[in-house]
Amino acid sequence: MSALADLKKHLRPGQVYRRKDLARWSNAVDRHVRLLLDEGRLEKVGAGLYMAPRKTRFGLAPASPEKLVESFLGDDRFLMVSPNAYNSLGLGTTQLYNEPVVYNRKRHGRFTLDGRRFDFRMRTSVPAALTEELLLVDLLHNLEHLPERKADVLPRALARAREMDEKRLAKAVRDFGSARARRLLEPVLSAEVARA
Repeated sequence: MSALADLKKHLRPGQVYRRKDLARWSNAVDRHVRLLLDEGRLEKVGAGLYMAPRKTRFGLAPASPEKLVESFLGDDRFLMVSPNAYNSLGLGTTQLYNEPVVYNRKRHGRFTLDGRRFDFRMRTSVPAALTEELLLVDLLHNLEHLPERKADVLPRALARAREMDEKRLAKAVRDFGSARARRLLEPVLSAEVARA
């Protein structure tokens, strides 16, 4: 079996690969990648990132955002937040956004992957899952960037915070909150819960 044929057998449709991942199965990775790109067996989706196309009855399917981000970072410890999710809190936010925010421990900046923009923000601690409390803390952290009037959203956000589980909210503030979010939520959290 040729080295190129061996590389092809490792490719899975819809999977995203870093160049170094492909190098494990190739003795001439750059030449093989060029050949696979020409054949349509790989698509370039970012700097040093390639996807094995997945065909559907509607044409080629894009890579999932999670696979793109995980391959780009070389790490599965990240939290992807679409600011569209703020609308689910019922605070009067109605905007739709095209650029998800990716909290992670490795990269910072805006990057385009497979034609989609992502805003990568480094954090020392990245929660495993998005909770309602984390979403509210994130909204308060990004309050200045919302197109809605801060004076309209903030009182609703604080009222919503008072309805949440105080211990989970305090943990979200401790683990994920910025100084701004902490300051804004201070009147909502009792002193003993905030310290715990």
